[in-house]
Amino acid sequence: MSKLAEEAKQQKAFGWAATDQSGTLSPFNFSRRENGDEDVTLKILYCGVCHSDLHILRNDWGFTSYPVVPGHEIVGVATKVGKNVTKFKAGDRVGVGVMVGSCKTCECCQQDLENYCPQIIFTYNSHNPDGTKNYGGYSDMIVVDQRYVLQFPDNLPLDAGAPLLCAGITVYSPMKYYGMTEAGKHLGVSGLGGLGHVAVKIAKAFGLKVTVISSSPQKESEAINRLGADSFLVSSDPAKMKSATGSMDYIIDTVSAAHPLLPLLSLLKVNGKLVTLGLPNKPLELPVFPLVAGRKLVGGSDFGGMKETQEMLDFCAKHNIAADIELIRIDEINTAMERLAKSDVRYRFVIDVANSLSQ
Repeated sequence: MSKLAEEAKQQKAFGWAATDQSGTLSPFNFSRRENGDEDVTLKILYCGVCHSDLHILRNDWGFTSYPVVPGHEIVGVATKVGKNVTKFKAGDRVGVGVMVGSCKTCECCQQDLENYCPQIIFTYNSHNPDGTKNYGGYSDMIVVDQRYVLQFPDNLPLDAGAPLLCAGITVYSPMKYYGMTEAGKHLGVSGLGGLGHVAVKIAKAFGLKVTVISSSPQKESEAINRLGADSFLVSSDPAKMKSATGSMDYIIDTVSAAHPLLPLLSLLKVNGKLVTLGLPNKPLELPVFPLVAGRKLVGGSDFGGMKETQEMLDFCAKHNIAADIELIRIDEINTAMERLAKSDVRYRFVIDVANSLSQ
């Protein structure tokens, strides 16, 4: 195909990108594919700022492909749909999360676990089978295969609902899979950040007793009075940790820095489950004695497949769950990233894309 013909199949897009490991974002012109028969085109209204955006911007994980436009907590309005699209129409409120493609034929894809497909295509910092590059939601529009687009419930606020597309599903999926939804059981949530604060809200909606485990004593009143946790445990206080030994049925560990697991394992009852969601850049030490002595389980979990992500959005809409956010303009993004690196956000930055992104 000639270069002119190729360009005719593209449409202009505009966003903010980083071009090197400094991670500094600046205005960036690029192109998206034209809307195909299976595609939905979104005008992006809001995009959440995930901790992984920061890691990718700075190449902390070693696989960033610059230039990179981050953003995988995308909400907006469908402006165009392909002729084979059945679930969406122009004008619908829609969302796009962490993935925009998978093989569609493997065992995982057939079980609605597209997020575990070996050929998963992430929303940004990835390439399509034809070699074209994917750019994320810190931009004005995006074109996505209908399978990876979500209906955004009418009563869910678009701005505060955006982080559910990553943070929400990342805590909802393990709670469902590992059976952490039984009302009255006791859940510990380790780390009160973007994931942790949503985990507290979802757990309370399931009827669980929730204790926040944090190294920051100043977060106690917020955890209990604002987010609805039942109790608060300061992880840096040995006496308090000892008094809570063997008191929890489950723990969701959202901490993304390297940290010891033994103190958390000690908090679990016999048959307790510790599920880690954070992604420290160094391996964690796993002591086996407490696992064996208490028949305890340590597991992991990624985000969820499309079916489960839609289920999570509908659940959050039903229970009036959204993230606690700080709405920012796109030109404040570099300052926001510096603050995110210091955990100085309550609890998720969301970019007001439609009202602040202009060329």
